[in-house]
Amino acid sequence: MNETRDAVEEFFRRAGAGAFDQIGELFAEEVDWDIYGAEEVPWTGRRTDRAGAAEFFRTLPQYLQAEELTVDRIVVDGEHAIALGRMRQRVKATGGLFVSPFAFHFTVENGLITRYIPYEDSLALARAYGAA
Repeated sequence: MNETRDAVEEFFRRAGAGAFDQIGELFAEEVDWDIYGAEEVPWTGRRTDRAGAAEFFRTLPQYLQAEELTVDRIVVDGEHAIALGRMRQRVKATGGLFVSPFAFHFTVENGLITRYIPYEDSLALARAYGAA
């Protein structure tokens, strides 16, 4: 259980520090990843490998300016972890504000993240992006 918690806590440490170019290192070579949302939002969709995860986190700051990322609780059950919190981000292209609670589902195997599924208010994101 510590391996799972350690990987998820390191994920949020790097995200909170703005070390987006280093987050990809936390992912396994094969990843089950899906970010649900409007097709017009360029960072939504499936990714299946570490390279895709790394690219996502490297390019995300081109689209969003993080204003708040607060993790209220991380619940760990074996290789699974759920992080609950809230985020506030500014969409650079539109100036729109995206505010949402979140639940991120992680699976960690051998110290690396193999599954990443975020649950957030995708309608609020689409509206802030100007897609809805």
